[in-house]
Amino acid sequence: MLLALAEEQMNRGISPLILSAGEMGQSEKPLESEARARGIPVVNWRMKSGFNLMGAREIYQWAQAEGFQLMHSHGYKFNVLMGLWPEAIRKIPLVTTLHGYVRAPRFTKAWLYELVDRLVLGQMRKVVMVSGAMKTQVPTAIANSSRTCVIPNGLDPASIRRRSSEPLRETLTSFFERHKPVILGVGRLSREKGFDRLVDAFAEIREVFPGSGLLIVGEGQQREALENRIADLDLREAVLMPGYLENVPAIMQRCDVLCIPSFTEGLPITLLEAMTVGLPIVASDVGEIRAVLGDGLGGRVLRIDATQSLTKELTEVLADTINVSEQVTWSTQRISQNYSSRAMAEKYLQIYQQVLA
Repeated sequence: MLLALAEEQMNRGISPLILSAGEMGQSEKPLESEARARGIPVVNWRMKSGFNLMGAREIYQWAQAEGFQLMHSHGYKFNVLMGLWPEAIRKIPLVTTLHGYVRAPRFTKAWLYELVDRLVLGQMRKVVMVSGAMKTQVPTAIANSSRTCVIPNGLDPASIRRRSSEPLRETLTSFFERHKPVILGVGRLSREKGFDRLVDAFAEIREVFPGSGLLIVGEGQQREALENRIADLDLREAVLMPGYLENVPAIMQRCDVLCIPSFTEGLPITLLEAMTVGLPIVASDVGEIRAVLGDGLGGRVLRIDATQSLTKELTEVLADTINVSEQVTWSTQRISQNYSSRAMAEKYLQIYQQVLA
């Protein structure tokens, strides 16, 4: 979403720059590499982790010196670090887009960040949510404020379709040759994404489709736990977790169904990409997913607490016992009409103009 927004802004004559923060000594992140590949200006900013208010001060002082007129945050950590500095000192107005909270366990570092984030939202000139359902996750005063609005994520359908035909690395090609059908999961390897439920469901699906495979694209702290669960279920040969990959649409083009088993989401860009390339979808009823899929017209939507239902829905899609083709046709039309990056960029431009006025 961030890269698509930056590209559209450049097309409109705006001069965006992505500041990608990381820890000291961290190598270039995939987002940074992809931004450079697309010709989007990016700065790899490395700083001490944690509540580094002095590091945040260096960022806004640098932004002042470079002449930037507005900062647009896409993460709660940056919200906290910038929001704790009053605008009278920061001097550059701050807009934030909330993509969803991770439902971190109480008293953990992530939980503390999210707590403080909700407190500093009052420092933002504009608070943008990617789905109306997210209003329940923030203080009522923020949810009902005139400074808060909803702008759905968007993408460039033509670009996604072009990328979907690109070749894959040998590891992936070999996996697709050995397994049919293939279930796809995409996202950060963390508890709220529900990939442990997907692994458990896949173990049962293998009884119906012995040659099937599960591909989980992403990286995160839950990798070891997932690998141990996969080993316990004797699924190592049938499950591939290649880490973060840039060209997800090309992978989607070769898969048979996308599963989003998350416990929390806003509006996942992965959902929109799958709809664009015509990949059948089974997803949890969280965030904006049900609304985007038209109450089931564009894919299967299920309760987040039902692993058994997850197994049933995936099995039915793979067996084609439901009319999947109609759902796919509905989804591709839905993307073209409602979720383009051009429409998203235009709405953000209006927000920027309001703030700077």
